[in-house]
Amino acid sequence: MTKKYTIIVEKDEDGWLVSEVVGLSGCHTQAKDMNELLERTKEAIQAYLETNEQPEISEEFVGVQQIEV
Repeated sequence: MTKKYTIIVEKDEDGWLVSEVVGLSGCHTQAKDMNELLERTKEAIQAYLETNEQPEISEEFVGVQQIEV
């Protein structure tokens, strides 16, 4: 049975793509391109779930917004 996870992807100052899995504290990885990042993120999620209790994650992701101040 598969489950969907929401990730946030950002580009760091060195040009690496960094993903963070919403709801899985400390579950993140990085790669140089998007395909590699998605594969590494799947591996990170699997490793996280093998070593941690199953967290309760909201099934409804609301969104990300940017504001200028």
